[in-house]
Amino acid sequence: MKGSTYHRCYCRDAETGKPLGKACPKLGSRKHGAYSIRQELPNAEDGTRRSFNRSGYGTLKEAQADLDHVRGLLALGKDDAEDLALVAELLVKVADEKAQLPDIEETRNRLKSGQDLSTRVTVGEWLDTWLASKKIRKSGLTRYECDVRIHLKPRIGHIRVDRLRVSTLAEMFTAIADANEEILENNALRHALKAELATVPHKGAENRARRKALHAELAGMPPFRRTTGAATRQRIRATLRTALNAAIPEGLITLNPAAHVKLDPATKPKGLVWKPERVAQWRETSVKPSPVMVWTPQQTGAFLDSVADDRLYAMWHVIAFRGLRRGEACGQLWSETNLDDSSLTVTTQLVQDGWEVGESAPKTDGSFRTVALDDDTVAVLRRHREQQRKERADWGLAWKDTGRVFTNEDGSWLHPGKVTEMFARLIAASGQPPIRLHDLRHGAATLALAGGVDMKVVSEMLGHSSIKITSDTYTSVLPEIAKGAAEAAARLVPLQRKTEAEARTKAAAEAEKAERKAAKKKATTKAKKTKV
Repeated sequence: MKGSTYHRCYCRDAETGKPLGKACPKLGSRKHGAYSIRQELPNAEDGTRRSFNRSGYGTLKEAQADLDHVRGLLALGKDDAEDLALVAELLVKVADEKAQLPDIEETRNRLKSGQDLSTRVTVGEWLDTWLASKKIRKSGLTRYECDVRIHLKPRIGHIRVDRLRVSTLAEMFTAIADANEEILENNALRHALKAELATVPHKGAENRARRKALHAELAGMPPFRRTTGAATRQRIRATLRTALNAAIPEGLITLNPAAHVKLDPATKPKGLVWKPERVAQWRETSVKPSPVMVWTPQQTGAFLDSVADDRLYAMWHVIAFRGLRRGEACGQLWSETNLDDSSLTVTTQLVQDGWEVGESAPKTDGSFRTVALDDDTVAVLRRHREQQRKERADWGLAWKDTGRVFTNEDGSWLHPGKVTEMFARLIAASGQPPIRLHDLRHGAATLALAGGVDMKVVSEMLGHSSIKITSDTYTSVLPEIAKGAAEAAARLVPLQRKTEAEARTKAAAEAEKAERKAAKKKATTKAKKTKV
């Protein structure tokens, strides 16, 4: 198929207005006019002749380079008439849209994998397609949508999927981390304005004007935002990696760049026990030593005693001793609670999506489990059932029979978010140092270990898939347990210096005993002489 480059200008005859074309006297100058290319293409299915035409090149070298590029694309189909027709259709579309010529190697790969050569899917388009195909629980889908909407589409949504590179993603995550400084600065400014607003009285024209100005300034500022920490960045990468993995079978990409980008490791905070010195520091500064805090057995007991009259006492008791998750406790069914057999089976949970609540299967396969109940917990649940029966009788026909163990007074579902709020208010009223509701579950693992329960049994009680999750995430060693373990380990090692030290200590004790005995004897003798 023929192809050529040519030089032309767009000068016109001053009298007739017709293009001068090759008759232009200035055409001999390389700086005058522009270079163009023309390459014949295979005929269309109806026999119509076609060609690739493009103009506007400043130099012959540029024009020749593009002509060679077009010929290189056509050469991809030299051994297959169907491939040649596909390349021709691609070139016709590129010419019509005045788009950039496609990469030869990329087009070769698309031909081999049977992809549409003219498709140019962006990351944003693919993420939308991928989300629409996901058939998972609503809470998981909401998390994916949040990552896509807030982080991925605004930053890389315009990039073609097949042109996404590891370096591009590294730059994106660096930008996300750098944005934390701006977020912290804006949050600090909002806190400062709100603090100032709290000091301005409501009465007085001058004060009202000042308050109005502060309100206006606050309205014009960005809202409070959470920073994007290392764990969240890891989650964003996981979302993108999952989405791009799904693009590989579709032939959109052959390599997943999200699988190769390096991020700072995310470390989960270790739980700390509210020891007396930490409690004293918190009361002085109002700062928690760690996001995850665990009560001592005495503090747990004091809290439960303080909420003994709360209508949901049984729920706080079950979470504290048996480690149910918030959603599992809210969703627990009476039909799966066997008090005669001293056990309950976790088969469902209530999950929160935004502020809406829905029923869902437990978090993981391991979360489907049977939890043994101690006699005290069974007694607590029996009293709770009697209380619920009285509430049902009081509400009559208005009672909502949801079959849940823990409900509102009318039998309706508990809202997990409101349960968390209730727990925070009860802690404040109890005077105990603060913990999260989820930390009660954390504390249940710690108490079980302190009671000598095997790690495997604790892991099954919590519904974990492995002992490692239990030991790494949910168990904090109580001070007395740590002390006992240290003493037990020390007793196993027979140290010579320790034996010598013990001997010296024993000798010193015997010498002291002898001295006391001698002193006592001397005092007795002296007393007898004095008496005589």
